[in-house]
Amino acid sequence: MVSSDTIRTAIGIIGNGTALVLFLSPVPTFWRIWKKKSVEQYSPIPYVATLLNCLMWVLYGLPVVHPNSMLVITINGTGTAIELTYITLFLLYSAGPTRRKVLLLLAGEVLFVGAVAALVLNLAHTTNRRSMIVGLLCVLFGTGMYAAPLSVMKMVIQTKSVEYMPLFLSLASLVNGICWTAYALIKFDLYITIPNGLGVLFAVAQLVLYAIYYKSTQQILEARKRKGDQVAMTEVVVDGKPPANTTTTNGAAANGHH
Repeated sequence: MVSSDTIRTAIGIIGNGTALVLFLSPVPTFWRIWKKKSVEQYSPIPYVATLLNCLMWVLYGLPVVHPNSMLVITINGTGTAIELTYITLFLLYSAGPTRRKVLLLLAGEVLFVGAVAALVLNLAHTTNRRSMIVGLLCVLFGTGMYAAPLSVMKMVIQTKSVEYMPLFLSLASLVNGICWTAYALIKFDLYITIPNGLGVLFAVAQLVLYAIYYKSTQQILEARKRKGDQVAMTEVVVDGKPPANTTTTNGAAANGHH
């Protein structure tokens, strides 16, 4: 008979895998940012929130805080490195108020986690007490990580476009939330259950919005492409340099390339 601990460990390993997918899911977004050398309208908040969440869970998983939590440390340590990479790219290709905002948030997070670690390790003298204090903060910031896309969801509703709400991120959030909720329920851990259970709900909400606004997004992108083509044709006519494939009928120029 397979023990519950063995099952929980197996689910935790799967959870590490799904969380890694979650952390890597913004790669297409940052590939686009790197190619365009611009952050466009992408928000840094989800990545800053995820970094804080990872740092707090690494603290929670330390043996002096919550023993036997190596799977929590491994994935969140990895997540910390990945999120720092994203934030570095965001800083490179943003400017002005956005860059200052990200730098201030990053400095604030490091100072906050350092202060929490110092206070908990010095003032709380049992792992149960340390687990409770850090666990409650993890619930708060874990919920914040999953709720961070709410700002993007608001923009989706306002613009009727999901262009800046990556589908991969929403799917990875859903699968990751389900795995870690199951992990927490087998050997009940309230602090892991709450944020991941809420994460499932937020991810479902994002996928519903994606389904609702996918068609209108395609229409908006197509309209933008047509507008761009019209601007290009106007510039050709004004410059008086029609390309080789341009045909002129009754004084009107039509560009055959898109």
